[in-house]
Amino acid sequence: LIVDDLIDTAGTLTEATNALLGAGVVEVHACCSHPVLSGPAHDRIMESPLKSVIATNSIPLQGKLKENKKIKVLSIAPLLGEAILRIHSESSVSSLFE
Repeated sequence: LIVDDLIDTAGTLTEATNALLGAGVVEVHACCSHPVLSGPAHDRIMESPLKSVIATNSIPLQGKLKENKKIKVLSIAPLLGEAILRIHSESSVSSLFE
């Protein structure tokens, strides 16, 4: 599992995937907080041996990225809603991340 804060053009991600597979890893999945996914990202992910990329919806997918079967998007709405509620009630937000 490759974990990153963001994926932009997916160049580093696909190179890391190939390096891991070259070292004997059987399957590679990736996840990120922010799917920038610009330029050649869609094609690189589709043509790579990556099994899946899981991202949040902090940045909405555009165009053909929405149809990319390797990319799964998880909503951060419940987390943001709870953070807003805790701020409003003057409760701890940091405890959300413990």
